[in-house]
Amino acid sequence: MTPWPATVRRLVYFGTPEIATAPLHSLCDAGFEITLVVTGPDRPRSRRGSAEPSPVSRAATGLGVPITHDPSDAAMAIGSADGAVVVAFGQLIGGGVLAALPAVNVHFSLLPRWRGAAPMERAILAGDEVTGVSLMALEETLDTGPLYVQAATSIGPSETLAELRERLVALACPLLVDLLRQGPRQAVPQRGEVTWADKITIDEVRLDWDRPAVELHRRVRLGRAWTTLDGERLRVLGAAVEANHDGPPGLLEDLVVGTADGGLRLEEVQAAGRRAMPATDWQRGARLATPCRFGT
Repeated sequence: MTPWPATVRRLVYFGTPEIATAPLHSLCDAGFEITLVVTGPDRPRSRRGSAEPSPVSRAATGLGVPITHDPSDAAMAIGSADGAVVVAFGQLIGGGVLAALPAVNVHFSLLPRWRGAAPMERAILAGDEVTGVSLMALEETLDTGPLYVQAATSIGPSETLAELRERLVALACPLLVDLLRQGPRQAVPQRGEVTWADKITIDEVRLDWDRPAVELHRRVRLGRAWTTLDGERLRVLGAAVEANHDGPPGLLEDLVVGTADGGLRLEEVQAAGRRAMPATDWQRGARLATPCRFGT
């Protein structure tokens, strides 16, 4: 692991999605010089749209920072940068770069729990009550590096992925700035049981009404949950658990859908090709059959 210099002023920044923009701005606001931003390539953001730059690419352009899409280009910054910061970059960084530039990675879990691409999503799906932020020394292998610092926070029982993401970013930014101002020094090995946070599949956010309401509510909190009605897909964007409901799984009664244990009250939905709307408005206009059963 390449040692950090006593004073850190100039940095290469690796990041791609929206979650990585706030740390970039925080570093600039704190007086660090970003010599290069490495980000994912331009991609279509809709089915018919033209390729668009990543959120980090747009942020870097606004800050006047040079951009590259090739991680190996970071070698150009060796000698003109003191180290690197990595936040949700989405690619492994080669050993050649790491051998020359010390790097700190911002990861949104309490490592070694939830190594991988979807730590916040996995924490919610697993019913974790606590998560946090880990700042670690970057290694070639995925999320295995020793830890500089961690900060924990509770997960609210109804907290959505978007809300948790916003809180964790707000927690990470000052932690990162403070670490770099002090100059990262002693990192300690990760300790505890390793769990893996693979990307969430479309089937994992399907609402299987033969599962308990509490479990299905966690899927809704991710913002991508869906079910079917008369062969058409319906997204469920907001819901609440009705613990005392005892209706059959999948049956809709007064906006509460029965599950294997309790019910799920629909609060916000989006039908195929329609805008998101309160479930009460959707119900009034949908001309639902009686009885109405989801999952069909």
